[in-house]
Amino acid sequence: MQVASRPSAAAPRLSGRPAAAASPSAAPGRARRCVARRSAADGPGGAPPPAASPFGAPPPQRQPQPRDAASPQQQGRPRPWSLHSWSWRGHRVNYATAGCGRPVVLVHGFGASLGHYRATIPALAAAGYKVYALDLLGFGASDKPVLQEGYSIELWAQLLADFAREFPLADGGGGGGSPAGSGAVFVGNSVGSLVCLAAAAELPADAVAGVCLLNSAGAMNNKGVVADWRIIAALPLLWLIDLLLSIRPIARALFDNVRDRATLAKVLRGVYRNEAAVDDDLVDIIAGPSNDETALDVFVSVITGPAGPKPWDLLPRIAAPIFIAWGDRDPFTPLDGPVGKFFADLPEGRAGTRFALLPDVGHCPQDDRPELLHAELLPWLAALPAGGPACGVAAAAAGGAADG
Repeated sequence: MQVASRPSAAAPRLSGRPAAAASPSAAPGRARRCVARRSAADGPGGAPPPAASPFGAPPPQRQPQPRDAASPQQQGRPRPWSLHSWSWRGHRVNYATAGCGRPVVLVHGFGASLGHYRATIPALAAAGYKVYALDLLGFGASDKPVLQEGYSIELWAQLLADFAREFPLADGGGGGGSPAGSGAVFVGNSVGSLVCLAAAAELPADAVAGVCLLNSAGAMNNKGVVADWRIIAALPLLWLIDLLLSIRPIARALFDNVRDRATLAKVLRGVYRNEAAVDDDLVDIIAGPSNDETALDVFVSVITGPAGPKPWDLLPRIAAPIFIAWGDRDPFTPLDGPVGKFFADLPEGRAGTRFALLPDVGHCPQDDRPELLHAELLPWLAALPAGGPACGVAAAAAGGAADG
């Protein structure tokens, strides 16, 4: 199948921060930096007790245990990545590494985990890149604390920026006065795209080599995309859902219905175009972490929380090249909606921006039809300034499961 692409006629790299572009609202203030550190232990080690749950007393804090980001079907099989633990603000964050070369950081979307990049991690490692994929706080095998301030794009952006300073940038990605063209590349899907944009806006310009957005969300939840008539029509229902989720028994019933394996598989088949990709492993990747005792609290916090920054507010603060890949059959952020139209038109007004339309692909290109995404992503990565693989391709492929 042909992949329609729309490159920008301008140079692929900008120097310095661009002038603020026209946007519906002013750019949000920068997220506060925090101290992050490596941890060889799997547990938080001296972490403060979780904040009070809005639904009453929280359950007892579970003892940290080694966790595997793979599904039960994948556990026991050789993985093309190695798993690690990192302590951030006293909470355990799960992440994976593979390959060697320029660092590429992968960020999943709502309800997913690093396993959602099961095809992209080995593809990038084999192409000669050092891949980092993490489970955002509240998802996957990372801790799911009940946070008094709630979950937000800003919180995850601070986590990602600190993670980048601690690992990709410290391990050879440059930044903080490094030569032009160095730095890490950030790849996000859905809400993960917004997290990447917010983190890129927080980091120094030379720490970000590029940003790849896969069917980016317009906000943390649908309440933020009020320019879409479909969202406006559904606003009363969204407000009702917020009210119902404040009632613990109702929230539990709704959550249990959403994470039911049969229901989840049906929903995924509506989100994906490639039905063969909706396998037992995918259902396990999504459903497995929902069994954690505070997963419901995370779910409620994200659905009912603030919409957070919008992409058009963040982009004026980012100088790096941007690649946008969009599945043309996305039911969540359709191409004809305000978010899809904004990104499709972005190359016309922003230098160093490229848009690729992926035919017959849904909301998650990296797992729906990864071969179409990789055919566009790998050449873009290779064309970045000083972005060629920094290690032998054979060595990257051989060392993907052994590095850390």
